Amino acid sequence: MLNSLRIKIQDRLFKDQYFSEFETLPQVEFAPPPSHIDADISLVWAMSSAKQIRKNPLDIAKKAAKIIEQLEEVAQCGFLAPGFINIKLTDAFLTEAARDRRLKDRDTAGTISNEKILIEFVSANPTGPLHVASGRGASLGDSLVKIHRALGIACDAEYYINDAGNQAQLLGESLKARAQGKEPPENGYHGEYLIDLAKKIPAALPESEYGRFAMEEIIKTQQEDMKAFDVEFTRWFRESELHKEKALDKILQMLKEQNKVYEKDGAVWLGTTSDHDDKDRVLVRADGRPTYFLADIAYHKNKYDRGYTKLIDILGADHHGYVPRMEAAVKALGKEPAAFKAIIHQLVHLIENGEKVKMSKRAGTFITLRELTEDVGRDACRFFFAGRTPNAHLNFDLNVAKKRSNENPVFYVQYVHARICSIFKAAQEKGFEPLPMTSSENLAPQERTLLSKLLWFRKTLETCVKDLSPHHLTSYLTELSSLFHAFYDACRVIDEADPQTTRSRLFTCRLVQERIAKGLELIGVSAPEHM
Repeated sequence: MLNSLRIKIQDRLFKDQYFSEFETLPQVEFAPPPSHIDADISLVWAMSSAKQIRKNPLDIAKKAAKIIEQLEEVAQCGFLAPGFINIKLTDAFLTEAARDRRLKDRDTAGTISNEKILIEFVSANPTGPLHVASGRGASLGDSLVKIHRALGIACDAEYYINDAGNQAQLLGESLKARAQGKEPPENGYHGEYLIDLAKKIPAALPESEYGRFAMEEIIKTQQEDMKAFDVEFTRWFRESELHKEKALDKILQMLKEQNKVYEKDGAVWLGTTSDHDDKDRVLVRADGRPTYFLADIAYHKNKYDRGYTKLIDILGADHHGYVPRMEAAVKALGKEPAAFKAIIHQLVHLIENGEKVKMSKRAGTFITLRELTEDVGRDACRFFFAGRTPNAHLNFDLNVAKKRSNENPVFYVQYVHARICSIFKAAQEKGFEPLPMTSSENLAPQERTLLSKLLWFRKTLETCVKDLSPHHLTSYLTELSSLFHAFYDACRVIDEADPQTTRSRLFTCRLVQERIAKGLELIGVSAPEHM
């Protein structure tokens, strides 16, 4: 219903004599107003159209507000400098929106893009357990995949297994040392997980196969960790598949035929400095060995060849230098810049008792994702990881994550869902069922604010897609929960002396429950019925 109103307002504005002389005007876009503004919808249309209309934005806002206020769905429409338009909807419109049971599905129904997107994330080397940073990437990627799909956008998830190169040999040497009770080579893998893995080596396994054995066991562990973290991948893609298909040779030959590579010092180079990279990149070393970069180009071509129109790579904080070279490679493949997007998620700092928990993967003392999940629970991990924009460092407070109080944001949101479930149970015992309110009912201020917030669920998901970050959704859920607490404290839900109000407020509770359950589902968090 919100989008229908937006179209209606836009139509009225564009057809009004004051604005109709202009052939092209910006689309009208809705946004939730700031908390200190007594309104349901805010517009910046007056400011965005000022250049075309060639008038002061405040004058445009004043005229537009008069036009908008004439609509039957609008109770009041005001304007503020430098040109904001603020709309307060009628109670009848809000109750009508709540009465429409299709709203539950329409919140996340409908396609907003014809793209076919592939999000690749985690993709940790198969040489050790997944660590905490991998958890942040997993939460980010999985949430974005779920949100895209909820909006009707075709989106798949992929994990790239780097199972080629000399990693297996070095891993095998490290495992052999552990099996013999020795320390691994200085440049090897020192984690204690190899001590446990050494105990599983089959008796008849040749030492030459130690590396491959260890790698396959670690891949199984990573897959188990992702499943326990409620992260599903459409495909686990192995780099070795590219080598079997001679994909590296094929992409190199294609680039040569297009004169996009050159030879220098016996090596083959791709000129990436023209695309903002700090230096050109080697594709084939002087000794004939391909680089990881060549494999990455072949892999991304493989993605496009599978029909994906946009690739999103989620990378760790140490991959900033990777982005410009991959953008240059995508351009060399003949794709537009919009066909590739890299997201760099920043570091996670675990905080316990006010101090950082030290981590060192090289020394084998890093905190694994499995350990963190077992300590604070999957729900807390997923909510905390999703609660910050990826380009910001995350201070993960272990003490807060384990609290069962409103100080813990995931508990705060889940408690609302559980409370509503208990309200329904009590109502059922008294013979009450949730029913939509009538449009003639007067809404309590807290109920009205709650219904207004419910209108912004889909818009929030669209903002998550636009910014490629689920933190907008966690903020929405927290704000919605706060508004529900205010509603519950001020408005008696079950009142046997007023059956109609009881039923309509139960209906409001159900709408809140549905949004919270769906929102938590999209970030991989459970919606418990009891707490």
